[in-house]
Amino acid sequence: MSGEWKYRVRLFVQRFWQPTSACMTCMPGSWSNVLSGAHWAIAFQTGLFTGMLAVLLTFTPAAKLYAHRYGNALVVGCLTTLGDAYSHTSHYRIPVVEHVVTGVISGLFALAASYLLEDRARRIRAVWARVVG
Repeated sequence: MSGEWKYRVRLFVQRFWQPTSACMTCMPGSWSNVLSGAHWAIAFQTGLFTGMLAVLLTFTPAAKLYAHRYGNALVVGCLTTLGDAYSHTSHYRIPVVEHVVTGVISGLFALAASYLLEDRARRIRAVWARVVG
């Protein structure tokens, strides 16, 4: 597999877990329904749709945004909002609020991951080394 496609596979995996986690967090009753199959199906559908959109964006000039921490978080948040709106209707009283909140949470997950997991999780390893030894 070429380096470009390895990048796209890694990007898909990243853009799958961030929206899925955000969707699980933002749906009403998230923590009480964590074992619900329907709840997971909606979250997976949101993650899959967002991941596919993220990979499609790599074929456009907008792919340059992935190289920057805040541009990446913005793109992930917007794509998650679209993916969540596509996956299901809002469970909140105001129709678009759930989708926007899910997008914001997903963007924050992407931003946190960029800080914590960059350079083979250098920051996490440094804290672990201080704590353990």
